[in-house]
Amino acid sequence: MNRRFLSRSVAGLVLAVTAARGAKAAEAPKAHRISFHIVSPDPMMMNVALHNIAAAAEYYAAHNQTVAIELVANGPGYVMMRADKSPVAALIAETHAKYPFVVFSACQNSRKAIAKAEGKAMADIPELPEATDVPAGVVRLAELQEQGWSYIRV
Repeated sequence: MNRRFLSRSVAGLVLAVTAARGAKAAEAPKAHRISFHIVSPDPMMMNVALHNIAAAAEYYAAHNQTVAIELVANGPGYVMMRADKSPVAALIAETHAKYPFVVFSACQNSRKAIAKAEGKAMADIPELPEATDVPAGVVRLAELQEQGWSYIRV
């Protein structure tokens, strides 16, 4: 068999397989990943974040696309995750019930600092049942960005 013919045939086959894979990828719904960062203790900003989360979830669902969403609360924004003081506890519960894929990450460094400032043990700072503990909010956000997540600071 002619080497030149064989080489061209293999190259043509590789191009055909690559083109077919590209066509399948173009047909598949695009997946999105969005991180929201809340550092403000302002209830209005917390509401903005939660409404933006709902808007993104609804938009991508309407366009047959998937989305992963994670809200990270740290610093003064950690109050959002406190069961005893969150001004948006009901809206977080509602958001989580409607969009169970949304992750609400609570910075444990912030919890520790609050416990110290209030003269309490960390266990005495109750968190909302929707909260997922992360050791450090800024580290979690960096990890998400390194994985290609979009970053939105509220």
